[in-house]
Order: sequence, then C-alpha cells, then structure tokens
Amino acid sequence: QVQLRESGGGLVQAGGSLRLSCAAAGRTFISPYAMGWFRQAPGKEREFVAAISRYGSSTSYADSVKGRFTISRENAKNTVYMQMNSLKPEDTAVYYCAAGGAIAAISPLEYDYWGQGTQVTVSS
Repeated sequence: QVQLRESGGGLVQAGGSLRLSCAAAGRTFISPYAMGWFRQAPGKEREFVAAISRYGSSTSYADSVKGRFTISRENAKNTVYMQMNSLKPEDTAVYYCAAGGAIAAISPLEYDYWGQGTQVTVSS
C-alpha cells in the first residue's frame, strides 16, 4: 500500500507555470509502481493527464497537454512531479496523483492508490 500526498497547486495566470509534486507518505514507497496524474474539473469526469512507468523509461500524455506538461519521477526521493507550462484556463481542475501497475497506463482503473488532490486554477 502507498499513501500519496500532492502539493504545488495554486492560482496562476494563463501562460504561467506550476510544478506539482506527489510524495509517498510515511513508510510507503512509489518505486514499485507506475505513477499517473489525473484531473477533474467541476461538473466533469476525472480525466487522464500524464503517466510514467515504474522505472521512468516510458511516459504517456493526454493530447490536450502534450508539449506543455512533463511528468518525471525520483524514486530515491519517493516523489513524482509534473511540470506544467503554458497553462490555460481549461487546465483548471483538481489534480490527483495515482499509483499502480508498472506501465504508464491511461485508464484510472489501472491505478490502485490515489492522493487527495491539489487545486490548480488558471485565470484568463
């Protein structure tokens, strides 16, 4: 089991940047798992954003964020990151990190553990 805590969300103007972090809490570890970021805007379903495989050798991105967001991980620090550049108002959502499996899956069903989320708000 792994306990996940997201941080780094906030309010930013369109065109700005944020870096989200997701750290394993307590005596839990992300190293056995692939990691994903998902987001949920008000009134919408949770959607895939990005994922990275267990050892970081492969990544997946939603088309809407390709070229703007970058996912990375540091297993030694028990942390996964998502650098978000050129933010748009439509990126506004609660962002969740998740752990599960070994490949950079895009389906939330492939992930077993979820954090509580961090709010990202992009103003126009």
